[in-house]
Amino acid sequence: MRRPAKRTSSKLSSDSQHLVTFAQAIAQASSRLEEKAWQKPLDALLLKLLRAGNQPLIDAALDHLFKADLGAYDVLIEAVEAGSESTTLEFEQQHYDVQLLVLPILAWTRFSIGSGPLNADSQAALAAHLHAHVLASDVRLALAPALLAIEQLPRYHTEVFGLTQQMGLAALTNSPVQLKPEQQPAVAFLADTRYAIAAVAVPAGGALFHWQEREQQNQFAAGKLAASEAWKQQVTPVLARSLPGCNVELLLPQPYYFGCRDADKRIRPASIRAADYFLTQTLDISSAELHASIGGFSEDINGQIDEYRIGFAIGGDPTVVYGTVWPLYEEESGEEQLLALVSDVAIDGPTASPLQELLTVLRECGIVHIKHHDERFTMEFCDDCGAPLFPDRDGELVHAEMPEDTPPAAEHFH
Repeated sequence: MRRPAKRTSSKLSSDSQHLVTFAQAIAQASSRLEEKAWQKPLDALLLKLLRAGNQPLIDAALDHLFKADLGAYDVLIEAVEAGSESTTLEFEQQHYDVQLLVLPILAWTRFSIGSGPLNADSQAALAAHLHAHVLASDVRLALAPALLAIEQLPRYHTEVFGLTQQMGLAALTNSPVQLKPEQQPAVAFLADTRYAIAAVAVPAGGALFHWQEREQQNQFAAGKLAASEAWKQQVTPVLARSLPGCNVELLLPQPYYFGCRDADKRIRPASIRAADYFLTQTLDISSAELHASIGGFSEDINGQIDEYRIGFAIGGDPTVVYGTVWPLYEEESGEEQLLALVSDVAIDGPTASPLQELLTVLRECGIVHIKHHDERFTMEFCDDCGAPLFPDRDGELVHAEMPEDTPPAAEHFH
C-alpha cells in the first residue's frame, strides 16, 4: 500500500499507452458527462488486462504517470483498485455487484501475533455480526476461513481481481471459500495488522452497507458510527480468542484497498506503544529513561520523505537497542517546520502532520528525551540480515541491538 517504486522508464506498449491516454483525458475532462464517456473505455481495457493477469502493462502505465502526471496517476490508480476489488457477476439471470472487503484487526503484544485458520464458530459469529451491524438487508456474504498478515494478502491487482471473482461466486452460490494452501510466513512485529477477508454480493445498484439503506440515508454518519461501535463491542471478544496474548483493536469492515490503507496508518501509533511497553518491561526501566532519535528517510536523498525511523536508546548510553518504522502513505508529507515540532502541545486529529502525530504518541508514552534530525537520510539496511538501520543521537545510522544480558523472550523482534 506504499507509494509506487520509482522504476526506470521504458517505452510503453499499446495497451499501457491507452491507459495513460484515458486517465489523462479523465483528469482534464471539463464536465461529468465527458468524464463518464472516457471512463467507459478505461474500465473496459482494465477489465481485459485484469482478466488476462497482465499486471506488468498496468504497472507500466502507473509508473509512467507517477513520474509524468500525478493528477492522471490518481485517476488511474483509483480505476485499477476499483476494477480489481469490485466487479459485476451474473447469477440466475440477474446481475450482482460484488465488493471485496477487509475486516482489519490491529494487534500488539510482547510475544507473537498469530495468523492462520479461523474455526467454524468464529466464522459463523463474524458472519452473524456482519449481517446484524454492517451489511444491508439483502446482501449475500462469503468469508475467507483465515486471519492473514499483510504479507499473506494478494500482492498484485490481478490477484485481488481473481480473489474478488472467486469469493463473489462463493457468496452467490453459498459455497465455502478455498484459499491457496501455501501461505508466506508472517513477519514477526510487536504491533501488526491481521485481516479477515469477505466478499459481498447485492443485486446491481443495491445498497451494500446498512447505513446506505433508504431509511438510514438521512442519518448515514450516525448510522456508520453506531455500526462501528457495535462491531467493536460484539466482535472484539470473538477475534481476541484467535489472537491469544495480544491487545486488539477492531476497525470497521471496509472495501479492500481503503481498509488496508486505513489499517496501515492506524497501526503506526500502536507500534510505538508496543515498543515502549516491550523495552520497559523487558529491560525493567521507565519510559522516561528512553531516548528516541527520529530521522526522515527517502529512497532518493533529494526526494520526498517516505518514512520516519525511530531509534531507541537507554539513559546515557547512545547505543540503539530497538528501532521501529513509521511509513508515510499517499498524500502524507514529511516536510515540517521546526517551530511546529518543538512545541510541547499535543496535536491530534485531521490537522496533525505525521511527524506531529509521532511526537504526540512518544510523549503520551512518557518518553521525554526526543531528538529529531533535520537532515534527510537514504534508505539503508543491514547487509547481513536486511533489517533497517536506525539513527542514533548523533545522526549515525546503526543496527539496533538489544543488550547482551537481556532476558530471553518468546520471540526475537527487530
